[in-house]
Amino acid sequence: MSRIVVVSNRVAVARDPEKTRARAGGLAVALEATLRESGGLWFGWSGETTQNRHRTPKVTKAGQVSYAILDLTRAERNEYYNGFANQTLWPLFHYRTDLTTYERGHEKGYVEVNRFFARHLAKLLRQDDLVWVHDYHLLPMGEELRRLGIPQPMGFFLHIPFPPPEILLTLPNHEAIVRSLFAYDLVGFQTPSDLRAFQVYVTQEAGGEVRRNSIVGAFGRTIRTQAFPISIDTREFAEMADSQAAKREYERTRASMRGRELILGVDRLDYSKGLREKFRSFERFLDQRAKSRGKVVLMQIAPPSRGDVAEYREIRRDLEQLTGHINGRFSEPDWVPIRYLNRSFQRANLAGLYRASRVALVTPFRDGMNLVAKEFVAAQSPDDPGVLIISRFAGAARELNDALVVNPYDTDGVANAINRALTMRRRERVERWSSMMDVLEDNDLTAWRRKYVGALRRTGLSARASRSL
Repeated sequence: MSRIVVVSNRVAVARDPEKTRARAGGLAVALEATLRESGGLWFGWSGETTQNRHRTPKVTKAGQVSYAILDLTRAERNEYYNGFANQTLWPLFHYRTDLTTYERGHEKGYVEVNRFFARHLAKLLRQDDLVWVHDYHLLPMGEELRRLGIPQPMGFFLHIPFPPPEILLTLPNHEAIVRSLFAYDLVGFQTPSDLRAFQVYVTQEAGGEVRRNSIVGAFGRTIRTQAFPISIDTREFAEMADSQAAKREYERTRASMRGRELILGVDRLDYSKGLREKFRSFERFLDQRAKSRGKVVLMQIAPPSRGDVAEYREIRRDLEQLTGHINGRFSEPDWVPIRYLNRSFQRANLAGLYRASRVALVTPFRDGMNLVAKEFVAAQSPDDPGVLIISRFAGAARELNDALVVNPYDTDGVANAINRALTMRRRERVERWSSMMDVLEDNDLTAWRRKYVGALRRTGLSARASRSL
């Protein structure tokens, strides 16, 4: 079987695999499982900076998996990661043109880091490898590898939304970005909406065409495109909710609630998550339903990220002020309506918190998938499950359509959904949960990675054969 080579911005598990698995979710867990299954290499940035401009990858091995990591210089990090990736692509792909900044120097640094990675990765590749590149940090990676003469099958998976042409066109180098994707054999997206946005750009802006089975042609190349909604290890997370660590967290949380109901939010501290509006919707709920005051608590877990970016510092200040405003307005001597926790939790503790919650409030403005929604469902007690409220703009809403689907911009609508979730009868909660759990068990993390790798193997080998003719 061909070796899988995973390329991602960060390779966190390279340093301390056991510690990382306890905290990590989503991408890190999925990719490591893929590599353990068939053996492989995980390549990317170490997350560290150095003054040394003459670097080679640091390679370690654990079982069948090798890890190769490279440090970046401070200038490279600022231009590639802080600059083009997170001040240009991230806000733009989340439909926030008002927060998107574009500097040619950042774009140049972004491309140069991708070229630097490609040059070192090429030396580590074997003839029969399958290369799987991940996310918006590494859009040009395939193109750079092809320029080095790498013929191996290559796939790309975008974990964040792909914007419609009307938004993407605001990016000065939009054509170069899309053209770079045509170096891959398979390009995967989270949802059919993202896939459709890409295909519309190809037909309307690039003069390309969409053929049967989502085969897309443009820029002199033909590639396969497909939606592959990422998921979680459903059984593992359900079992984690029954672990001793989860049970301790559950008991501690329920004891602290003193009979009150818990509404839980778990979001990275990011403007795409709609956190300000979530707090305002909860305030509207308390405004409109005085009888619920003192009987419910919103716990918002929001680990900080990208603290050196001004917009992230601003949202942290705003949430702290909103928390103070709402708590100051409604609190009683024995009750505080919002518990705002600006830190991360290990996955087992999160599983306990999910199970202790009557409601999960997942209301991003735009999200590629949102695995918190899926983890919440998997962690529930089958006999007395909680209710998921999810934004219609989260990719997971397409699969979890038995959740209460809301518009996060509609403060009254979210407030009404909170009330409905808190008053929903047990029979309806069980029916909704059971339907969503069936979806998660049929389309779990294993199914996701096997579908993608299988499609890459078929598409890539066919494309390689065509190139050799």
